[in-house]
Amino acid sequence: MPPPARASALHSLLRRTRCFAAANRTALARTFSGHPAGATETQVREEKSGGVKARDDELDVAIVGGGMVGLAVACALSNMPLTKHLRVAVIDSNPALKSRNYLKKDGIPDSRVSTVTPATISFFRDIGAWEHILQQRHDFFDKMQVWDYTGLGYTRYNARDVGKQYLGCVVENKVLCNSLLLRLQEQKEDIENMIYPARLVSLAFPSKNRQVRVAGLKPPSTEAVSIGHTSGELHRSSLVKLDLSDGQTLYSKLVVGADGSKSNVRQIAGIKTSGWSYPQSAIICTVEHIAANDCAWQRFLPSGPIALLPVGDNFSNIVWTMSPEEASRHKSMSPEDFVKSVNHALDFGYGPHPNSSSLDYYMEKLFSGIGDTAASTKESFQVPPKAIGLISERMAFPLSLMHSHDYVSKGLALVGDAAHTVHPLAGQGVNLGFGDAAALAKVISEGVSVGADIGDLSLLNRYENDRKAANVAMAAVLDGFQKMYSVDFGPLNILRAAAFHSAQYISPLKKNIISYAMGDKKSPLFS
Repeated sequence: MPPPARASALHSLLRRTRCFAAANRTALARTFSGHPAGATETQVREEKSGGVKARDDELDVAIVGGGMVGLAVACALSNMPLTKHLRVAVIDSNPALKSRNYLKKDGIPDSRVSTVTPATISFFRDIGAWEHILQQRHDFFDKMQVWDYTGLGYTRYNARDVGKQYLGCVVENKVLCNSLLLRLQEQKEDIENMIYPARLVSLAFPSKNRQVRVAGLKPPSTEAVSIGHTSGELHRSSLVKLDLSDGQTLYSKLVVGADGSKSNVRQIAGIKTSGWSYPQSAIICTVEHIAANDCAWQRFLPSGPIALLPVGDNFSNIVWTMSPEEASRHKSMSPEDFVKSVNHALDFGYGPHPNSSSLDYYMEKLFSGIGDTAASTKESFQVPPKAIGLISERMAFPLSLMHSHDYVSKGLALVGDAAHTVHPLAGQGVNLGFGDAAALAKVISEGVSVGADIGDLSLLNRYENDRKAANVAMAAVLDGFQKMYSVDFGPLNILRAAAFHSAQYISPLKKNIISYAMGDKKSPLFS
């Protein structure tokens, strides 16, 4: 898809979200009027089921996907007073969900990590999972340096610029998952019964008088549920039916699709997406240094950015974007040659270090009177620490942008990568997913508080309206950066350098960029 069409597609999604917000709020008010405020979940359950006691295979929320975001939804629901009694299930065949022991801090860090923002950390604290992360390997960073290979510009950020202790924390994905599982174990005595170690085979939605099967999987042999004369049968006909690979059949008021970018739940629901593949792949791995790294580094190279992220002790994580051909070549290099290539990319390779110039002096003088001076304005360019060894496997994966036209339908909500994927250059993907988890759990709690059907579309639209605008805006920003740095052209290089210097010396702009990246603001510009 050409760049103009990309921008148009993102703009269309954002405009569509705003247009329907008011109508959805009106419809939601009508839905809420059906139950008394303060109704307990037991009362609502009995009223919705016609007084019939829910069976063991009937759920309130079925979460398909037991990754970081799916577990975060389960943990958030289990933590809030109004939703902790809901019957929630996590459906995932990953055997790692059975392991709930603290991971040793002195082990070799895994290459799959996430840079979590202060907003995400606050969410984890709220649901009681952050204490478990603190007992496992993690690394806070309070500084960040971004520069480009031409040597014409750089920017440094410091948590002190916005009065914070840190800009973010790098955590292994398996530590995030494990911490959420440990918290769920504290919240739920029957956690073993809550996790279904199976794959989703098919879904049948109440509004669609048909069953849709996941490609390649045969549905188990079960009797069809018909709309009979008993209240129990009538109640089941209003639920979403889930057939699992182990032969079990479940029924749920709400299905949460947290099953990744190739979401079977999204495809079965017939929700369309917009997006495109980037002509890039990313290599991730873990390297070792002589001394500890305490800064997040990112350099823009002709083929894409390379990031060096601290993961604790003397280790750092590499996220290196390049062409698929280069990724294949770097993955097959000897460890020694790969480390040399990493140091070349982060040091003098591709171009010189940025140096202070008379332009810096005049820009600092020009913008010094605009707001309070940021603490990092006086910080000079620094050379990243050298890698001395490769200590993990190198993994490569293709990059793409994808956004669902809809996040919800009746009885269904999509979260995380099932709803959107973005370029990893700012490490925002998983933070958007955790934002989804927090927003969806809040909306469900609000629905329970007034006796609404938690699978009702009018209620779920509140979640979509809250999250879609923020996610589309972030996708557009990251896509813009990707396009801006995909061209090596003299005049454009100078403009990029000017943008770097603006971010370095215009303190109000710098502070807004930091706050936006940390999840505290909805716009990267002045707000």
